[in-house]
Amino acid sequence: MSVMKDRIPQLFGSMVFNEEAMAQYVSPTAMKAWKDCLQNGQPLSLSVANDIADGMKTWALEHGATHYTHWFQPLTGITAEKHDSFLSPVGGGKVMMEFSGKELVRGEPDASSFPSGGLRNTFEARGYSAWDPTSYAFIKNGSLCIPTAFCSYSGQALDKKTPLLRSMEAVNKQTLRILRLFGDHKTAKVVPQVGPEQEYFIIDKALYQKREDLRLCGRTLFGAKPPKGQEMDDHYFGVIRPRVAAFMQEMDEELWKLGVYSHTKHNEAAPAQHEMAPVYADANTSNDQNQLTMEIMKRVADSHGLVCLLHEKPFAGINGSGKHDNWSLSTDRGENLFSPGKTPSQNAKFLLFLAAFIKGVDEYQELLRCTVAFAGNDHRLGALEAPPAVVSIFLGDELEAVVDAIIREDDYTDRQGQPLRIGVDVLPAIPQDTTDRNRTSPLAFTGNKFEFRMLGSSQSIAGPTTTLNAIMAEELRSFADRLEQAEDFSTALHDLIRETFIAHRRILFNGNGYDESWIEEAEKRGLANLRTTADALPAYILPKNIELMTAHGIYTETEMMARHEIHMEKYCKVIHIEGETLVHMVRHSILSAVSAYTAVLADGILKKKAAVPGLSCRTEERLLTRISALCDDLSEQTEALKEALDKMPAGMTHEEQMNYHHDIIVERMAVLRTVIDELETLTAAEYWPYPTYTDLLFSV
Repeated sequence: MSVMKDRIPQLFGSMVFNEEAMAQYVSPTAMKAWKDCLQNGQPLSLSVANDIADGMKTWALEHGATHYTHWFQPLTGITAEKHDSFLSPVGGGKVMMEFSGKELVRGEPDASSFPSGGLRNTFEARGYSAWDPTSYAFIKNGSLCIPTAFCSYSGQALDKKTPLLRSMEAVNKQTLRILRLFGDHKTAKVVPQVGPEQEYFIIDKALYQKREDLRLCGRTLFGAKPPKGQEMDDHYFGVIRPRVAAFMQEMDEELWKLGVYSHTKHNEAAPAQHEMAPVYADANTSNDQNQLTMEIMKRVADSHGLVCLLHEKPFAGINGSGKHDNWSLSTDRGENLFSPGKTPSQNAKFLLFLAAFIKGVDEYQELLRCTVAFAGNDHRLGALEAPPAVVSIFLGDELEAVVDAIIREDDYTDRQGQPLRIGVDVLPAIPQDTTDRNRTSPLAFTGNKFEFRMLGSSQSIAGPTTTLNAIMAEELRSFADRLEQAEDFSTALHDLIRETFIAHRRILFNGNGYDESWIEEAEKRGLANLRTTADALPAYILPKNIELMTAHGIYTETEMMARHEIHMEKYCKVIHIEGETLVHMVRHSILSAVSAYTAVLADGILKKKAAVPGLSCRTEERLLTRISALCDDLSEQTEALKEALDKMPAGMTHEEQMNYHHDIIVERMAVLRTVIDELETLTAAEYWPYPTYTDLLFSV
């Protein structure tokens, strides 16, 4: 026990060039300049960059690194890296190990093949990576990884980190304005905090290799429902199987080395599904670490003969995998601005931030929906513990009662029977976290944070977090503009909070998001119901959304339009690859396998009748007739899908192509899947060419 107690603290962050490591390898003068950069945005001189680079190189070499890379996050949604060695020739066949401040601060990876949405021409290969000094460098696979932003030759953001950093500064700026109005002149910085819960599936690698759809698409394109799914709820929080436990232990240790606060692990609702949750960190660090987490999960699983699936819906009919973005705002003095206080003054501030969040979600509900709109998430949203596509906020009974009391301007009585006067100068003491959670809510208040539950498990948290930061910055800006002009701050504050709750009460919903009556009610309230990616993405470039992002310097209009093009193009590519994969699997395996089985059935019938004239073979004949009919249908539907894939009308816009893939390709794939799934249930197991859901979900 004592060995483990000492080992884990020594292990944690051992492969990270964190502040403790920097203090050992970097001069005090450079350390001070670096801290001033973090606190005040002061630029680093080349001499300071050289000092830090030299210390970073020495540390990296001592920890076994031979190369360095600018580790960045292009618009693919995953990370990218180009590795250069520390070797530098010095003549006479000798080398020395070099790494300069210039190499630390800026790199120039080839940007020609990354999606840009028109931000650069195909023949323009140049892209620049710029060191992000707010995120620690680390060692991975023998290379020093330096977290960087990534931009084009003309300065346009080609990545997900740059807008996230811009949004963090925007919400910091506007939040400080509000805090000053409350007399807080000590807080120097406000930082969004995020804790991304990560769900995933673990399956056997040997079975995975036999499924072309899993290898190419990350999900099964067909598969009959197994005799047992998650009906018994026996997998949820159940005993972790030995192979999975071994994987989780190694995953934890690898993440701890990289400074990732991997904290919670458990079985999720579906068979073979699990979850990892980290401790909260600033939004930038959490974003970097979640990207690392997904990479490490896959690498460690492979070493155990397993595969980690991060697709939102790898198996139909059971729980999909999400990523819950737990978001809040915290001051540099440790105050969570979404924590209800114990005094009227503290609660006035809390209610103002609550009102800003409610207003922002209501006004920008379509944009929030867009941030989680992509092909994989379409299969998950609205089913089996995933929230519906309608954006709403769950506050819980206690807090919603406070909101309603403020709207009515009457007394509010808490569960302990203590009357709390709602007035101009006195706001209620608010009970913290006294309400049960709502797993069907897209945005749930959970005591001191909001849990954005619509994210898909494979996606970067950068986009949704950037948008949460942006809408909060906008609403706090409008609140500050009004309150700074007020003659009587207390009266203006009370009126502002009450007016906001009245105007945006419609976005609050505490009930069951799966109930069809809520969808009807949401429509009556005027809330958007953007069911699919094809429905949602056009809203991304609504004028109000472009104005929001450009006003706070988070995106330029050009950058937003580029991302819009990329999102639509990616949707079409994903669906097209899935369609082609399904056609290939049918043509090359399923049709021939089922035909072989029908031949055996037919031959068996003939032999029985020849051996025993007049013998009834009704069972075999019915089975043969049904499978033969399904084979004919399978062939026809496969050719119809292939024709649709090959003959998409020319000259379509990106939006028209997206709608075509949704309306035609997705629909034909669904029809084809129905035929395949029935064939799977009728074909003898030894003839069916692919591992079934029972094999995949219950083999580890």
